[in-house]
Amino acid sequence: MTDQAFEPHDHGACISDGVAAVERICVERGLQLTKARARVLEILLSEHRAMGAYEILDVLRADGLASQPPVAYRALEFLTKNGFAHRIERLNAFIACSHLDGAHAPVFLICRVCNSVAEAQPDPARSEVDRVARSAGFAVERVVREAEGVCPNCARAA
Repeated sequence: MTDQAFEPHDHGACISDGVAAVERICVERGLQLTKARARVLEILLSEHRAMGAYEILDVLRADGLASQPPVAYRALEFLTKNGFAHRIERLNAFIACSHLDGAHAPVFLICRVCNSVAEAQPDPARSEVDRVARSAGFAVERVVREAEGVCPNCARAA
């Protein structure tokens, strides 16, 4: 199952629902969602594509929030460390997590035409990775799965 990235939907709801969920989780976990962290999350939620740190920094600058890269990097570190965002390795960029309901090992579907990214759940290969790792005595801490192709919108347009 994938998130709504490839389907028409209300982006305003994505932003407000996503920020509200993260605020609730931060309260539950005793984490501080600063103004800069919340704004970076909003920026990531406003697009369903991976965004680089400097692209995020440009938006922060336009908002008058920050002018130095460490501000964006610290916010992204907080968001990824706490499971509120993911780093897309292939693109060296970040996307807001669309499945905040617990630990997971998503598969990212990256459209090579429009650069939109969908977070797919569940990852059936994760159990196979865990099984192989356990048999080797290896403790898996993180699995990255990314697939590049063409999203339904771009396929229809072609």
